[in-house]
Amino acid sequence: MVIIMNPEATAENIKAVISTIEDAGLEAKVMDGASQRIVGVIGDKRKLGDVTFEAMDGVEKTVAISKSYKLASREFHPRSSVVDVAGVKIGDGTPVVMSGPCAVESREQLFEAADIVKKAGAQFLRGGAYKPRTSPYSFQGLEEQGLKFLAEARERTGLKVVTEVTTVEAVDRVAAYADMLQIGARNMQNFGLLKAVGKAGKPVLLKRGLAATIDEWLNAAEYIMNEGNPDVVLCERGIRTYETYTRNTLDLSAVAAVKHLSHLPIIVDPSHGTGKWRMVQPMAYAAIAAGADGLMIEMHPNPAKALSDGPQSLTPEHFERVMNGVKKLAAFLREEQIAPMEL
Repeated sequence: MVIIMNPEATAENIKAVISTIEDAGLEAKVMDGASQRIVGVIGDKRKLGDVTFEAMDGVEKTVAISKSYKLASREFHPRSSVVDVAGVKIGDGTPVVMSGPCAVESREQLFEAADIVKKAGAQFLRGGAYKPRTSPYSFQGLEEQGLKFLAEARERTGLKVVTEVTTVEAVDRVAAYADMLQIGARNMQNFGLLKAVGKAGKPVLLKRGLAATIDEWLNAAEYIMNEGNPDVVLCERGIRTYETYTRNTLDLSAVAAVKHLSHLPIIVDPSHGTGKWRMVQPMAYAAIAAGADGLMIEMHPNPAKALSDGPQSLTPEHFERVMNGVKKLAAFLREEQIAPMEL
């Protein structure tokens, strides 16, 4: 439930509402609406008993939230959120790009990739130090040594670092090195891990599960936010369907759906979404046109020698070409004032 205060509500009016909620053993969250303050009620509203908020001074009306996810819902938070990751804002209208190799393979490889990513104009360096692979015999990552290389690359280039955390035990270790914690598709419903990153004090990039519905995805975000962390960015990376030509089926309709259902920013990963480097460029452009707040793109200095996901990784030349196109498309959409319809 949300309680919408009228525009003339005083600080004392809002304080009285909050006290009523907290006295019932529930949690109150205050947000700014377009012209009014909104107080969200978190918990079992049956504890409020016969309380009638509409009778209190400064209250305009109450609205029930129909979604199972509350904090992530646009009903709860009508204005689109902007997530600040160490000074880089995601969701403010300027697309951000996260790029780098699938896996951190060596210091030299990562530094070369970071220089390329920085030169092309991306804001984030991505690279896996912990790699959950389908086969136990595949390269599993350099673990903490890889995290150290990522931190060094950040100092060298100024890029922000986003990397995946795969276990509860590794959360604090990864958070000590990264600017943003990534939850991979395989862990989208690892609820213990979601709770742990919710307490870690770092922004979280939450990838959609291999066969997850949008409702399940937003409920996963709710687990993180319910631990006190509002800084969640969603990432559409393709879902598993009957199609076999592409690695996954990139669901760009999810961008429009999420923008309607949730206030959280959403980016798109066309590399995992297609599994084919030739398809990354058109799908990246389509994602920006659909209203995505950014992209995650795999780029490797030499994809033919990559230890993981070489077929979907762009060469430095192709990555620069994609970045130039993304910048031009984003500028065109701004100049023509082409914005997504009110959803």
